[in-house]
Amino acid sequence: MGRVAPHVDAIPKSGIRKFFDIVAQSKDVISLGVGEPDFDTPWHISRAAVTCLENGGTHYTSNLGTPQLRAAIARYLERRFAARFDPASEILVTVGVSEAIDLAVRALVSPGDEVLYHEPCFVSYAATIRLAHGVPVKVETRFEDEFKLTVDALERAVTPKTKALLLNFPCNPTGATLTRDEVLAILRFAERHDLVILADEVYSELAYDDPLPDVLTSFASFPEYRDRVILLNGFSKSWAMTGYRLGYACGPVEIIDAMMKIHQYGIMSAPTLSQAAGVEAMDLGDKDVDRMRREYKDRRDFMVPRLNALGLKTHLPKGAFYLFSDVRPTGMTSDGFAMTLLKDYGVACVPGEAFGECGRGFVRMSYATGMEKLKVAIERIGRCCKERSLPQS
Repeated sequence: MGRVAPHVDAIPKSGIRKFFDIVAQSKDVISLGVGEPDFDTPWHISRAAVTCLENGGTHYTSNLGTPQLRAAIARYLERRFAARFDPASEILVTVGVSEAIDLAVRALVSPGDEVLYHEPCFVSYAATIRLAHGVPVKVETRFEDEFKLTVDALERAVTPKTKALLLNFPCNPTGATLTRDEVLAILRFAERHDLVILADEVYSELAYDDPLPDVLTSFASFPEYRDRVILLNGFSKSWAMTGYRLGYACGPVEIIDAMMKIHQYGIMSAPTLSQAAGVEAMDLGDKDVDRMRREYKDRRDFMVPRLNALGLKTHLPKGAFYLFSDVRPTGMTSDGFAMTLLKDYGVACVPGEAFGECGRGFVRMSYATGMEKLKVAIERIGRCCKERSLPQS
């Protein structure tokens, strides 16, 4: 008998990390792969962490997070999303949004409970559900629907065993978003079937509606459904703070309390210096987000028409910083296309299967890299398509 628990042994390693082990050994490669902003954290945010250090802020904080950060999160959510949470009891600070997702699933799911999630999706969702001894049930989103999650698809997947719905919009890897009416329709679906929604909204600030409304839509924006929504968010994407490992969860008191107990025994508290930086980002980081959002939008608008002209069908994503391009016209699998592009042309992207079987035939390209590199990347992708005889418009 093996020493590793069977339910852990059965989980595959991340398809993203497996692919980028190869990338790390390659030279002159332009990476359109890792989902990390190419911007440094704005200095005034990092300076808040430095000041905290200089003032001796090197000790544990409350398990829930510092009162200052929880209050700042509450102010930010009310201002940006019209979402109201009590910072004393309905907000938990976590080590990145990934921990928040894990805590929410473990707090809710009993062995055998089903959790609906959409594919293509972030790589950890199915694994996180299995590690909690739940049953992941995928709901396909389709290119033809711009990868939106529809209530019809959810109704076909729900059963009496379904406990929760885990979703991510704006979406990694597709860039798909939901309108306010579509969010409301999913909330009504959850109410009909008595489900809890785990809303991973880490890309919520990276939406490209023009003009961008002063108040954005969140699954937490509807007070009549607040008892069945757990909002999961973080600082990595919007404020370019990936290395700070800082996230948060908001929701009903009894669920946040349950999540806190798991967090308490497994983590204790999020890094003190990171929490000080988080306060600065929440209260004074809007202009930084606006600047980065504008640059991402310019890059998106550069890449999408050029990929389509090369014969790689690509929707204009309305959120996040990813393109999910259809490579089936090349006659290659997504893994084959990504490997060819990497080895022969020096451009790294991620095969769509890394995000679930529903991603087969697609590749994810991140435009969270500089415009000059994107220009070289698109020239190399063009040579690949031409030399592989892909019809171009």
